Amino acid sequence: MKPLLQIGYIARAHGLHGEVVLKTFDPQSTVLEEVERLVLVTRKNETKELKVTSVGESPGSDLLLSLGGIKQRLQAEDLTGSAVHVYREDLEPPAEGEFFHGDLVGLEAFTPEGQRLGKVEEVWSTGPVPNLCIRDGKTELLVPFAEEFVPKVDLAAGRVTVIPLSYEE
Repeated sequence: MKPLLQIGYIARAHGLHGEVVLKTFDPQSTVLEEVERLVLVTRKNETKELKVTSVGESPGSDLLLSLGGIKQRLQAEDLTGSAVHVYREDLEPPAEGEFFHGDLVGLEAFTPEGQRLGKVEEVWSTGPVPNLCIRDGKTELLVPFAEEFVPKVDLAAGRVTVIPLSYEE
């Protein structure tokens, strides 16, 4: 497993004092209560390790963060679009049958019959069950991350078995 786990991205700057809004893959996650540091990978592919100085709620289900060394809005704006990671060593491992949402990103998605559907590009938490956003070129597929639609996750093999939604006319 990779030493870093992506938990979301910086959506925007907030206010004048360098705060940022974090869009997480899992709004119910308590990861930010467990860690003191984050690793950001900026749009310019620069890596920055920053200390979390405060965590609060932002409108919607996003989080408002203050980060060490980021004191002005322009500094915060430079972080917009950055992928936000935590060190796995700073976290309790998930229970049997549970997964960090960030571990699902990058998995190859296949039907039970073995047809490749694409790659899990994002995890959207838009309701009671997160959705896997699977893309293959211009094709995009949203699948609820529930056992009836995702019967198997094999992190070691880098793949997930998906039963796509079918719509009857």
